[in-house]
Amino acid sequence: MFKDKTILITGATGSWGNELINQMLPMTPKKIIAFSRGELAQVMTHIKFNNNPLLHFVIGDVRDADAVDRLFSQNKIDYVLHLAALKHVPVCENQPQEAIKTNIRGTTNLVNAAIKYKVKRFIDVSTDKAVSPTNLYGYTKAVGEKVVIQANTLTDDTAFICIRGGNVLGSNGSVVPIFIEQIKKNNEITITVGHMTRYFLTLPEAIHLIFNAAEAGVGGETFVMNMPSFYISDLGEVLIDHYGNLGTRIKEIGIREGEKMDELLISEHESPRSYIFNNDYYVIKPDLDINRDFSYIDSLKKVTFNKFSSADNLKGKKFLKDLLDRGGFLK
Repeated sequence: MFKDKTILITGATGSWGNELINQMLPMTPKKIIAFSRGELAQVMTHIKFNNNPLLHFVIGDVRDADAVDRLFSQNKIDYVLHLAALKHVPVCENQPQEAIKTNIRGTTNLVNAAIKYKVKRFIDVSTDKAVSPTNLYGYTKAVGEKVVIQANTLTDDTAFICIRGGNVLGSNGSVVPIFIEQIKKNNEITITVGHMTRYFLTLPEAIHLIFNAAEAGVGGETFVMNMPSFYISDLGEVLIDHYGNLGTRIKEIGIREGEKMDELLISEHESPRSYIFNNDYYVIKPDLDINRDFSYIDSLKKVTFNKFSSADNLKGKKFLKDLLDRGGFLK
């Protein structure tokens, strides 16, 4: 799919972006443009990939409409993979204007440029927190999804697609490295509430699923990763079994503002429009009148659940241990 194509990755120097680049380079694209704000992170990513000539780094901010337009005007971009976002719930709660600028205005700037310069495909990577949101991060990502899906009504040249997933093990700021560090430094893990549930998948597996959805979509769909979920207490116990000792303890500190006990990947409102794409994905048809051929979806089986909640898809500690092992966290 990406052979001889020019791909723009926003937020490319983060963990998701690095893994995307890692998996994309063997596909021999014409060029991968890494667009992000952090100069040092760009230098380190450049070094990490041995100054690969297929990688081109551009300093800029998705919030800057002029910079985004200039980037598109100077490069014939075929694919946009939009990862850039403010993602941490407390940061977004405490600085809402900044979250709005990045997650909503930034996404809108990219969508406008993609339409203007007739990009083939635009892939927005979203989150379970966008479903029935209870925090500002979730609200801004939900609006971002709406902006991306609605863009399909404005052009026939670009397919705008959303991909929605839960937590990814090993991504920047994710809980697993934090827990491991707490065990090593304090012989203690601090968790919010033990019976809180969350979706988890390894980063390489999540990126692989992005490619599948990016290739299959015709524009207007939201692809939802069929991710396993776990109790947070089970995650802590598995890591303590591996890294801790008899004195390692779990300390509950209580739920934080804006957090849910369980996450949703498909809401009650969306389930009537949701189908089983394959073992790895569900696909949600848009609720807008979009001029696309969705016949491939109509041939799929509809989901039978009322909603897709992390409380309903729970796996045990053995499954979790295998997942952590695949992700390289139990060395």
